[in-house]
Amino acid sequence: MDYRQTISEHLRITILRLLEEEGDYALNESLLLDMVPTFGFAPSRDNLRIELSWLAEQGLITLGGVDTCRVATLTDRGADVAKGRATAPGVRRPRPGERQ
Repeated sequence: MDYRQTISEHLRITILRLLEEEGDYALNESLLLDMVPTFGFAPSRDNLRIELSWLAEQGLITLGGVDTCRVATLTDRGADVAKGRATAPGVRRPRPGERQ
């Protein structure tokens, strides 16, 4: 696995976890851009949008909002992946004890 793929897998699980922690399971991309640096990521807005689109294609989130600011909402399957109850190729799996 190459470096870029590893970063993408870690960023994707981080996005899912952030959504899972929200009361309504949703965050807009601007908030995500502000929050992911706490976990060691510094994606451009374009890169974040690519990852959000990928997660939506996999059925892990839905995307709403307007083109200038998309809103990501966690799906049931995305919540299962965030908690480690299910796996999705291309998304890092939480280690034991990271999610219950």
